[in-house]
Amino acid sequence: MNIESSMELGGTTLGPEDSHWIGDYRAVHMNVFGTPLRVMDHGSGTRIWDVDGNGYLDFLGGIAVNSLGYAHPRWTAAVADQAAKVAHTSNYFATEPQIRLAEKLVSIAGAPQGSHVYFGNSGTEGNEAALKLARLYGRTLMDGREITARSVPRIIALTHGFHGRTLGSLSATWKPAIREPFEPLMPGVEFVGSGDIDAMRRSFDATGQDGCGPVAAVILELIQGEAGVRPLDLDYVKAVRRLCDERHALMIVDEVQTGIGRTGRWFAFQREDLSGGIVPDVVTFAKGVAGGFPMGGMIAFGQALSDLFTPGSHGSTFAGNPLGAAAALTTLHVIEDDGLLENCETRGRQLRDGITQCGNALFAGVRGRGLLDAIQLSHPCAHAAMEWALDHGLIVNAVAPDALRMAPPLIVSESDVDEAVSILARVPGDLVDD
Repeated sequence: MNIESSMELGGTTLGPEDSHWIGDYRAVHMNVFGTPLRVMDHGSGTRIWDVDGNGYLDFLGGIAVNSLGYAHPRWTAAVADQAAKVAHTSNYFATEPQIRLAEKLVSIAGAPQGSHVYFGNSGTEGNEAALKLARLYGRTLMDGREITARSVPRIIALTHGFHGRTLGSLSATWKPAIREPFEPLMPGVEFVGSGDIDAMRRSFDATGQDGCGPVAAVILELIQGEAGVRPLDLDYVKAVRRLCDERHALMIVDEVQTGIGRTGRWFAFQREDLSGGIVPDVVTFAKGVAGGFPMGGMIAFGQALSDLFTPGSHGSTFAGNPLGAAAALTTLHVIEDDGLLENCETRGRQLRDGITQCGNALFAGVRGRGLLDAIQLSHPCAHAAMEWALDHGLIVNAVAPDALRMAPPLIVSESDVDEAVSILARVPGDLVDD
């Protein structure tokens, strides 16, 4: 069954095989993701096919994960070659791909001499490591004073920020609906209004009041992805950096979604129009780094900060897994060799211009950088619009009630973008969410 024939059968691509497998899925999987939209079978380049043979142009890329699309020949060869050598050892040993990948990440981040990498398996684990490192750093600010529940070194996070779902990272994740059911969470984390530098300053000024501990770190995303792909104000970012410098706090930049070329630079903090040239103390990464293989981690900038982690202070069984490291190293090399940073910038501009000019009255605007973008809708019908696009062969994401997120593979072509815009231009303006 192809996409054209499914349209003739009533405008939905949900076929009998999809329906069968979705029923089996619901029988055995915990309902934390809701009902799957489709059951996917295989992909190639920027396209993926479901078990009924329906093809889709993927403009979500596994939520900014599939940097090289599907079944990239260099990526699949690297994974197969490494699997034939060694897929896993343990952290009693190192492997060449692990070492080379860490060297490459320090290099592309432009981190100073003495900077070090910690590997995990996901974005939330990268942020867990960063929060633990910040807690250790905060102890150096205590001048030998006893740490109590009130005086614990504090970490400031922003409203509308998202840093993960494990208990530590969840403590710094704003969305009340996913955070509050698990409270109390990690102590010493507090939220200030995103973009409100006065609120940030007041939080810093609270140090010492009623025994309140010092601020050890501020954690933020330069583009708040799960909030609807919303870039922070440039002057605000620079002011936060100055405040951290003045008060000896770390600045942790969460690049889980924005990193590894997604915004047209290796990291979003390297874009002047997002950071103003600031340099973070810690960068976390995941998603696109290994092109579809689960991997994440953090880069600590400088020797002194890196030295706070000592043997036994943190770890993970699969951290630096050689199979994932080989996948990641190849992903970075392909991005470099094939000019995908430049392609990301060019195709992202084409996509935003195409959306702006397509004439769909439902679209109130478009925002983002590189190939991390969102369409602002004139009314909250994002889920209905996402499902309409899916039924017409395009994968996008309802990231907010009134916003559609797009994060296609970095290999996306000019014709791919034209095709996506053509489909989006036809999204009906009278859709409503159920």
